[in-house]
This record gives sequence, structure tokens and C-alpha cells, in this order.
Amino acid sequence: MSRTSAPPPVDRRPADVTLSHGLKQRHLSMIALGGVIGAGLFVGSGAGIAKAGPSIVIAYALSGLLVMLVMRMLGEMSAANPASGSFSVHAERAIGPWAGFTAGWAFWFLLCVAVGLEGIGAAKIMTGWLPGTPEWVWVALFMLVFCGTNLAAVKNFGEFEFWFAALKVGAIIIFLGIGVLAIVGALPGTDAPGATNLTGDGGFLPMGAEGLVVGLLASLFAYGGLETVTIAAAESEHPVQGVAKAVKTAMWRIAIFYIGSMAVIVTLVPWTDPMVVEKGPYVATLDHIGIPGAGEIMNVVVLIALLSAMNANIYGASRMACSLVARGQGPKALGRTLGGVPRTAVLVSSLFGFACVLLSYWRPDDVFMWLLNMVGAIILVVWTFIAISQLILRRRTERDEPERLVVKMWLYPGLTWVALAGMATVFVLMAREPDTRTQLYYSGGLTVGLAAVGYLRQRLAARAAKPADDTA
Repeated sequence: MSRTSAPPPVDRRPADVTLSHGLKQRHLSMIALGGVIGAGLFVGSGAGIAKAGPSIVIAYALSGLLVMLVMRMLGEMSAANPASGSFSVHAERAIGPWAGFTAGWAFWFLLCVAVGLEGIGAAKIMTGWLPGTPEWVWVALFMLVFCGTNLAAVKNFGEFEFWFAALKVGAIIIFLGIGVLAIVGALPGTDAPGATNLTGDGGFLPMGAEGLVVGLLASLFAYGGLETVTIAAAESEHPVQGVAKAVKTAMWRIAIFYIGSMAVIVTLVPWTDPMVVEKGPYVATLDHIGIPGAGEIMNVVVLIALLSAMNANIYGASRMACSLVARGQGPKALGRTLGGVPRTAVLVSSLFGFACVLLSYWRPDDVFMWLLNMVGAIILVVWTFIAISQLILRRRTERDEPERLVVKMWLYPGLTWVALAGMATVFVLMAREPDTRTQLYYSGGLTVGLAAVGYLRQRLAARAAKPADDTA
């Protein structure tokens, strides 16, 4: 090939494990779109509003900026090297096997615990509609449904997520539309609130910088879920093009869905309204402007968000486990595939999640809280591995295979260092706040423990390989 000839189209398959490629572009686009809309946004954001007041908009904007940078870095690496292990594979290539082991198993643990939490949340909604029914029965039913979905062909997972995401996106768009009409006074029976709720009750920063910090920490962890699209991309028809398109549109999704929603809520509802926490900010807003049946409507939406997250997290956990096993980083039984689906990993991940649910009933005050604290800061650990890996791999890729850089991190390496500085700042802020300090310590303990095991495995593997090299 001459120097001036164009390189062939890049459409590599994942290098870490052989899976099916049943996800279509529409599945991938909707998984990326719905991945940013979870129960943390619909319900959990109320606690942040109660702590930060109207400045929650700034908190979500700052945390959203950090997430945008992380997704751009992850998108760059995933488009260059699509793999079902995503950032775990990138960390292994950039830093070493111990890093891939640590990032991968920490994320698997996080997803499995999250499956249990989402099952509990969905069961509470069902028992509210059907009093007297046991919560654990609903959790078991949901687990069976989504375990079955993930045991079948990957296109079934894609179809479930496509429609779940479509419903969530539709709900957010309708909410934003109604909210904007209410703000401008165009909704029948409502008057434009102006800036009353933004500047009253203590002003835009009613709790000062401390409230903004608490709101920032609360908002940051609501963005979890975006990473799944880079895992799913490896099983799409065109991994490179799919992940590139999904990541490039992540910015406006974050701005509209998260920051836009918070702006509408704090403009329409006083941040001191206790209903913002008790019912959730979306229900409180719809009730405030007189939308009939708002509570039940939003309960349906939250239920959909929880079930969607369960489905996606079982999928993500199973693919991460399978990828780790394929790279020699876990028990071989977890890596068994049938029909292109890692069915053993799906079953084990689902069972682990259900075990977390049982612990919430049997040992709610010690073992279950211990699990929750261990996963509290894991997503920040994963993001740190992503940033460090991107710093290293970008340099290598530019030198050896520049044609693979279909997606590029902006202003490299400057913004990567800015992102790392932002993560370090969040770690410091977590250490300062009593509510998050325990999570930081427990998550740090899990990370150090996994890193020690991973490093020991790496040293043993290198020692075992050395005699073979000497005799070759």
C-alpha cells in the first residue's frame, strides 16, 4: 500500500472474548440515551436539592462536565479497541494486568450490588400498589425475568433496553415540556414563577459553599450507567462506528436531561418544600403545578427506570466477568458461553444480586450496609483508571496506529489532567464529609485488596512464564 492510499475501513471485533453481535445501531443509540436516565435522577436528586437549594443546577453542571470528559476518554479507547471488558481491557493494556483485574472486578461487584438495590426499589413500588405482597417475591420475579432475558440472545437484551429507554426518554421530554410551559406561564391555571424560587429562601446558594459541595457529591453518583454503552458496543454489528456515534452525542443528553431537569424543578418548586425529598422532585413539581395523578405517573416511570437498570447491570456484570475470565483474570467456569452468550456469568451475577437483597432483610444493619459502603466510591475509582489509561494509550496509538483514533479526547492531554484533578478533588471532598467518608474508606479498602490480589497474580504469572522463556 502506498503512503497516500487510504486505510481500509476499521470495524474490529472485541479482542478479549468471542460473543455474538446481535445489537443493532438503534439498540446501541437507545442504550446510550437511556443510560443517563436512572432512578438516581428521578428520586435521588431530591436529597441533593434539599442540601444545595437552587445551586444544585451548578452541582449537576460541574459533575456533568466531569462525566463528559470521562465518556470522551472512554469513547476514544473503546472506538480504537472495542472489547466487552471496556475500561478493564484498556487498563490492562495501559497499566498492567493488575489494573485490569482491579477495575474489572470492582465494577462487577458494583453492578451486582446495584442489581439488588434496584430490585428492592422496584419491589417497594409494587408492594405500594399491591399491599400485603412480600417484597422478596417481587424481587425474585424481576430477577427471573431479566436473568432469562440475558440468558437468551443479546438482541433480546437490546430490545428490552430499547423500549425501556424510549419510555424514559419520552417521560423526561414530556416533563421538560410541561415544566417550560409552566415557567413561562403558558400552562392553564398557572402563573409564571419568575425568579422567586431561585432567589428566595436564602438566595441561589442558601447553604453556602458547603451545601454546593454536598449537592455536587450527590449529583456525581447519579450519572452511573453511561459506561454500559461501551461494553455493549463490542456486541454490536459495527462496534467502532456504534460507540463513536453514542459517545459523540452524550454531551447534549447530559445537558438536557440532567441539568435541564434540575433547572425546571428549582424554578417551579421552593427547594425547602419537604415533598421534594418525600415524594421525589419530579412528583413534587408535577403536583405543584396541578398535574392530576402525578405520583402514580412518576411511580410507573421510576419502576421502568429501575427495571431498565436491573436489566442493563446484569448484562454489564456478565460481560465484564466473561471478559476477565477470557484474559485469565478469574475462574474459568464463569467464561463459558453458549450461543454467543456468557450464561454462567449471567446466572452468577444474578444470584449475587439476589443474595444482596436477602442480606438487606437478614442483616440490614451490618453486612448489607458494609456492602453499600464498599461500592460507594467505586465509580470514581473506575473513572480514575479510565483517565490514566487514556493518557498512556493515546500516546501509543498516535505513534503506532493513528488511524484507530476515530474518536479523540479534546485538547489532549490537558483536559485529561483536568479530569484527573477533578476526581482527586472529589476524593478529598468525600473525605471531608461525614456522610461520604465511610464510603470512601470502605471503597478504598476494596480497591486496595483487589489491587493486591491482582498484583500477586501478575507476579506469579510472570514467574511461571519465565522458565518457559529461558528454555525456549
